[in-house]
Amino acid sequence: MSVHRSGTAGPRRSTGRLPTAATLLAAFAVFLAAFAVPAAAADTPARGSARLGMGVLAHDGQDGTPITSQATQTEGVDVSSHQGNVAWSTLWSSGVKWAYSKATEGTYYTNPYFAQQYNGSYNVGMIRGAYHFATPDTTSGATQANYFVDNGGGWSKDGKTLPGVLDIEWNPYGASCYGKTQSAMVSWISSFLTQYKARTGRDAVIYTATTWWTECTGNYSGFATSNPLWIARYASSVGTLPAGWDFYTMWQYTSSGPTVGDHDVFNGALDRVVALANG
Repeated sequence: MSVHRSGTAGPRRSTGRLPTAATLLAAFAVFLAAFAVPAAAADTPARGSARLGMGVLAHDGQDGTPITSQATQTEGVDVSSHQGNVAWSTLWSSGVKWAYSKATEGTYYTNPYFAQQYNGSYNVGMIRGAYHFATPDTTSGATQANYFVDNGGGWSKDGKTLPGVLDIEWNPYGASCYGKTQSAMVSWISSFLTQYKARTGRDAVIYTATTWWTECTGNYSGFATSNPLWIARYASSVGTLPAGWDFYTMWQYTSSGPTVGDHDVFNGALDRVVALANG
């Protein structure tokens, strides 16, 4: 006699449902998100990598060569760790007679190539100087001036050393004006310049672009009587200068020059470069 067992007759069926397309897409999105890098983080350069004119092409555009004029101008270059060890003899032979090297940034970075750049330019006969990339959102102006002087930004009256430069321009790491109001930015710059002069006896050069200066300082004119202007504009002319300055002392006119990219002219013959070095 056969026995019927309840629940065992016929094939066993699964009670689960196949995942829908929407469920699969959602799971895949979660997987991708786990490995994704935020766009802002990917686009932000590493701290310390900033250099003269880093934001000029992005914000002002253009790149060019100065229109030849009757006024005598003297060719120069500016360098940072971006250029590494520089072929100074090649630049000297091409007519470059002065140079600035990045020494510091904020209070957290010193250029590892500074010695080769600063001493190498001097050794081939150039008149040289050092610059500081300002980060007004990290520490005070006076604190950064001290850091600059302590790490290569000093000055000596040897006829071959130019006064230090405050590179104040677009923030490559965040908001263009470093989160400061126009009046707060002017105060920060003043703090740096005052302390630099107290430490060295020299008025620092200000490197900037007119568009940044207008946006972030309100086109403040109060530094023009004491601090030489190094203007950044990659075009065939300097264009409008920041308020207060009737002329520029130096002009960074391109980021794509020979041997090293950043080329400049001094507004005068070589004896005027020497005059600035001697104060």
